[in-house]
Amino acid sequence: MSTFILIHGAWHGGWCWEKVKYILEQNGHIVLAPDLPGHGEDKTPICDISLESYVDCVCDLLDRQQEKVILVGHSLGGLTITQAAEKRPDTIEVLVYLSALLLRNGDSRHSISDSEPSGSMLAEYRELNKREGYSTVKEHGSEKVFYNDCSDDDILWAKSKLVPQSLQPMDVPMSTSKKNFGSVRRIYIECLQDKAIIPEFQKKMYTELPCEKVIAMNTSHSPFLSAPRELANHLIFLSNPTA
Repeated sequence: MSTFILIHGAWHGGWCWEKVKYILEQNGHIVLAPDLPGHGEDKTPICDISLESYVDCVCDLLDRQQEKVILVGHSLGGLTITQAAEKRPDTIEVLVYLSALLLRNGDSRHSISDSEPSGSMLAEYRELNKREGYSTVKEHGSEKVFYNDCSDDDILWAKSKLVPQSLQPMDVPMSTSKKNFGSVRRIYIECLQDKAIIPEFQKKMYTELPCEKVIAMNTSHSPFLSAPRELANHLIFLSNPTA
């Protein structure tokens, strides 16, 4: 039995892991899928949201566990789990980046934009409100960017739960060291039909910051909805000490 902590990405909440959480729990694992500040049921105002607040939320969960955890981050959640590993390396068995931002020390989401391979549909459908410090996704954009292989029911359900995303976490450079973050095993799960973080960008990140293993899924940005059993099986395999 393993403990999984599943960290959502931008605009989403812990709700997006519902199907995967159920499968993992049915296999005897402990699963936590928190709402980060300002997401899901958490009502933290946009002005109070920061990458640090995300990381503090995760570190609080890590501190309460009795054993090392498998820490999974999706999309923007990659930044959160990276910084959590820097702060709490001894509490994490393995980091799993699910089509996630895996950035080197000193890089931020915004600072790498110019070197990002072209092809993402996210820029086309994202709406920025710089004055208020948040972004949203256009009404008909999410199914094209995030959910292009999901069922109509899942798309409607997910779209109803998306919330504005604070811009602050995008501006914060990673602060990592070989001693802490570098001591934690990391795995990358790439999504080959992803329209948000395209496969070329995923490969660029895990090439520049190599992972112990790269697993490919032929899915959109949201395998937790379109292929939850396949994703859960990959995570269960990684929970095996010999994996």
